[in-house]
Amino acid sequence: MENENKIRLIKPYISFDEVESDYRRIFESGIFTKGEYVNKFRDEINSYLDSKYCFFTTSATTSLTMALKTLKVGPGDEVIISDFSFPATVNVVEDLEATPIFADVNLDTFNMRPYELKRKISDKTKAVIFVDALGNPSGLFEVKKICESYNIPLIQDSACAFGSSINQKKVGNIADLTCFSFHPRKMITTGEGGAIVTNNDDYARFLQVKLNHGAASHKGKLDFVTYGYNYRLPDLQCVMGIVQLRKLDSIIKNRNQIKKKYEDLLTPLGFKAQMIDQNVIHNVQSIVFTVPTTVKRDDLIACLMDHNIESTIGTYCLSNTSYYKKKYNQVQSNALFLENHTITLPCYEDIPVERVCNCIQKFIVKMSKRQVKPNDSNG
Repeated sequence: MENENKIRLIKPYISFDEVESDYRRIFESGIFTKGEYVNKFRDEINSYLDSKYCFFTTSATTSLTMALKTLKVGPGDEVIISDFSFPATVNVVEDLEATPIFADVNLDTFNMRPYELKRKISDKTKAVIFVDALGNPSGLFEVKKICESYNIPLIQDSACAFGSSINQKKVGNIADLTCFSFHPRKMITTGEGGAIVTNNDDYARFLQVKLNHGAASHKGKLDFVTYGYNYRLPDLQCVMGIVQLRKLDSIIKNRNQIKKKYEDLLTPLGFKAQMIDQNVIHNVQSIVFTVPTTVKRDDLIACLMDHNIESTIGTYCLSNTSYYKKKYNQVQSNALFLENHTITLPCYEDIPVERVCNCIQKFIVKMSKRQVKPNDSNG
């Protein structure tokens, strides 16, 4: 193992100094939830995305659950989902006793293939969940057009895509319901947390009540008109979100510059970067490459770790996870290929890209020498 500082996969773009004064103000006020910072963070998100309504939740998972509940998804319904994602995307469908229908993805963009979506729509289809794979919304409008033609609501799993845009429209202002994550690996982190964004008045009215324990105001009196939930985001966490949101565009610009450095160094080695459509600005939530067919991806990850460099797989083929493979037997070939052949590399300000790529190059040279067999001829 090299005697070098560890390169982490990601570092959040926030320091304690940036939140200290606001934290002190919150402690002095004694208002830790449903306070001014919650309202401020919500307003700034709507302003940034040009969206009408934003509702905070504890995670993208609870956001997705509430999005499905808004559409009244339940037993007997089918929900078509992108197959290359984190398991939360399918778990929320399963939890509501609906049936997930796995749609295979494009090997270049990693996103749902429109052909697959059309092929799998049935009279039981209640919703479609399009995943912005690793922050990339490429192909979204093609999927939206199909959903509109069949009158099927579109949920956008944008857990990774806060700050991305397509056709000069920010993600969060396109689908019927958009779900974000504020997990530490995301562009904006509040430790844990999430949000649902919509421009639909009816959906907003439903969420307003459901996310307030089922309470609604009637003639100045609070009444619990249905059952509901508490998935609130506290003020302390919202302070973190506000700080990062205000510098997000510059962060995205920097991460695209880092991605370009990686591409310049790794493309000649046979690595293929995730394709981003020309009409897309990618937030580069993750830098992901498909490795050459001659490279054993898991061995490369292990080699990088031996040299104090964190990396990981791209993400998962949902249909191939043990539970869903056994229950539905719908394994999608492209998603499975990407799960086995993609790698996520470190990305944050001042990352030593050259050191990472040099390590990868040495690994490839070493592997190629092992694959060259000696001449067995006796002369």
